[in-house]
Amino acid sequence: MVAFVSAVLVSIVLVLGIVWMSRRRPAGTPLTWGEAMFGATYVFFLMFWCYGVVPHQWLFWADNELLWRSDAYLLGPSSHSTLPILENLPFNVSKQAIRDIIATVIYVVYLGGQIALFAIWQGRGEAVARKQKAIEEHTTAYGRPLARKV
Repeated sequence: MVAFVSAVLVSIVLVLGIVWMSRRRPAGTPLTWGEAMFGATYVFFLMFWCYGVVPHQWLFWADNELLWRSDAYLLGPSSHSTLPILENLPFNVSKQAIRDIIATVIYVVYLGGQIALFAIWQGRGEAVARKQKAIEEHTTAYGRPLARKV
């Protein structure tokens, strides 16, 4: 459990590093070779961590400490549930199937986060550009005329 929680926390810290850099680095600034290599390595490590280490730690924890194997059933006639309604189902659901569904959800959450990070990185500087354009045109950022002079 400690390894899985630690892996999730490390992924959050790595994502916050990208969000911090997207707020700090203005759009359109020239990129040096060293900055490009560092950024590519950082993003590669983040993807390795999110799509490799975190799901592995979940599967390792579920297999070893939680004992969610294919012969342990959560629902169905083979389960050892205390609720009779769960034993009367006409099919078995193993704990390994639930483990694999949770691993899939981890992948989907990180994929959604990756898409959101792409949008954050590509959208940096748009708010500043809208504000600058509004000042130049003597309108608000929403397109309405200013009530007083700036």
